[in-house]
Amino acid sequence: MIADVLEGGFTEAPVQSARAFRELLEAMARPGTIRRVEGATPPAPLSIAAGVALLVLTDPTTRLHLAGGADCPAVRDWVAFHIGAPLATAEEADFAVGTWGALQPVSRFRIGQPDYPDRSVTLIVECDRLVNHGACLTGPGIETATWLNLPETAAFRANRALFPLGFDTLFTAGDRIAGLPRSTRVEAI
Repeated sequence: MIADVLEGGFTEAPVQSARAFRELLEAMARPGTIRRVEGATPPAPLSIAAGVALLVLTDPTTRLHLAGGADCPAVRDWVAFHIGAPLATAEEADFAVGTWGALQPVSRFRIGQPDYPDRSVTLIVECDRLVNHGACLTGPGIETATWLNLPETAAFRANRALFPLGFDTLFTAGDRIAGLPRSTRVEAI
């Protein structure tokens, strides 16, 4: 079991983390586009994309909340060994990972403050699949409109109404990742 904890991180960290960071930036800069990431093999129930996001975005100074099934010994040990991010409650977290249902209610997460809107959470939402079909997305980084299968629209519409406050979201499924920053307008189809 100890050997399982030691595996699953980047094997060529400088190269793999740089490539993954670029893909995450592209996902957030172009909301709704589905990007492919690789390099991590985290323990179940985390997807490859969620593991890559955690390896790239979190470190010993970022508080991480594991929600639902993600809060298990294998994931906690993997995070401790590969990242060192301190585990935190939902209210204190800088990053949170889990299914949409496990992350509920999202109102408990930090949305920043008027003078520090960046002091908010980024949600890493594990999904069964990601497809460009569903809710209509418009706003910065989107030429006209795009679509993404969101777990719901009401929470993201309410989040957009808080702008410049609010949470940012990364959706993960297998080795796929898509971003939804708080500045994106979401409309149900």
